[in-house]
Amino acid sequence: MNREETAMDATPHATPEPGSEPVPPDVGEHDATSHGAAPHDAASDDWGAPWPPPKPPRERTYDPLAVALGNASLLGVGYLFLGRRLLALAQVAGAVALVAVLLGRAEPWCEFAVLGWWLLTTAHGWYLARRGDPRTTARGYRLVAAGLTLVVLLTVGLLRLDAAGIEDDVTRARERGDCAAVLAAQDQVGFGQRLADVRAAERGEATADACRRLDTAREDLTRGLTGDTDALDSGFATLTEVLEEAGHDATVGTTLDTFLGRLPVSDACRTAEVTDWLRERKPRHHVLRRTADTVRRVAPQALVTCADDLGGDSEWEHARERYRQLIDRYPDNALSGQARKGAHRATLAIELATVRERLGDAYGGQPAYCSEPAKYSAAPAAREGATNRALIYGNDEYTDRLPKSWRADDAAKAALVVCVDETEADDKGSAVRTCPYEAKNAVGGVRQVTFHKIAIPVKVYALRTGKLVVARTLEIGGTSCPQRIEYEYYGIDSGPPSDVLVKETTADVRAAFEPLIRRG
Repeated sequence: MNREETAMDATPHATPEPGSEPVPPDVGEHDATSHGAAPHDAASDDWGAPWPPPKPPRERTYDPLAVALGNASLLGVGYLFLGRRLLALAQVAGAVALVAVLLGRAEPWCEFAVLGWWLLTTAHGWYLARRGDPRTTARGYRLVAAGLTLVVLLTVGLLRLDAAGIEDDVTRARERGDCAAVLAAQDQVGFGQRLADVRAAERGEATADACRRLDTAREDLTRGLTGDTDALDSGFATLTEVLEEAGHDATVGTTLDTFLGRLPVSDACRTAEVTDWLRERKPRHHVLRRTADTVRRVAPQALVTCADDLGGDSEWEHARERYRQLIDRYPDNALSGQARKGAHRATLAIELATVRERLGDAYGGQPAYCSEPAKYSAAPAAREGATNRALIYGNDEYTDRLPKSWRADDAAKAALVVCVDETEADDKGSAVRTCPYEAKNAVGGVRQVTFHKIAIPVKVYALRTGKLVVARTLEIGGTSCPQRIEYEYYGIDSGPPSDVLVKETTADVRAAFEPLIRRG
């Protein structure tokens, strides 16, 4: 027994080389030990341990900063570090929803809502990591989270800075009244700038919208230069609406100045229509009151030129109206004297046109003038003892015998208008002579026949005043008691009529009318 134990002790243990497998003990020895020796303790035996020995499990560390930084990106990165995929999705969805509301409403509370969501989710990630969640990330992800968040924040910051610069450009252009520059600057706003600073983008868009409306107003005002007052109404209504929004005095002023600078237009009457409209308008805003200066500068010349043009087209009523507008509105203007002469000229033309119109429908009888006279102030004055040329109408049987030198061929050259009534059978003048006549076949034998002058009612008007100067019955003398007279009868011949007219000559007719022509 002792010898065997000594032999066992003397047997050297084989020391395994590094990296080699340990040699198992001899089977016989193992069997002998199993029969008589104490049980083998594997835990204390080097040969029973695994090789290489297993590494101890790595301790999971908690890094709230990494999680908070990851969530600060609003991309759900911190939640993903924790393995919380649903929370990551919820953070992104919430951020998208709030940004959509912000883009749609662009109100301060929307920005605070986005900021609140950012702070809430960031703090929630920190809280989960501090609570000791077994799924907490290791510290190695801190740089990843910080990098993502830094990229997001830098991008947002740069976009906000760009949006602020664009807003400054828009503001400066608006203050200069340069709408073209406003629109050019606002066109630089993209989705990124709008997302980063929606309120600045909306302010710029409001200014750009005002400029677009002013472009429409400019088009309306351009049409208004043709005399389209509806377009002027629309254009100035737009200017007034834009002025009610603060800060647009310069842009509206530029639009208005462009319109006013195009006055006068080539057509003087169009210019007068526009200035009439502007003069009647009573603007409330001081920017629009500058139209009064333009009206005072442009209107007088436009009125007198328009009146001259209308007179050239024989539109004397409208011409006189324009002349009188200048006289009434701008009595101290240098053109007022010219306007007074023009108004007088137009009045004469209107009077002459009226006279001609009332004389023009005689058709061999008396014209309308004889019952509705009118004056022509430029007609020659009727002079006593002179041959006053006249327009003679009616009773052509006698008036056609008057000399042509007494007649005027146009109303503009006449001093008198003579209206001669027709001679009726019963109208007889004063008796001249009574003579006996015997009709051989008449019943009753001798008849006494009284000869009368020819009676003609006459009215004479002074054309210069349109007043009636003569209204009497003119008597034309002639020969009486001829050797024979002729008469007509029906049925029984009772002899010649008791009253007959004298036989006039051309000289008798002229002698009767001459006092009218020479007296006026």
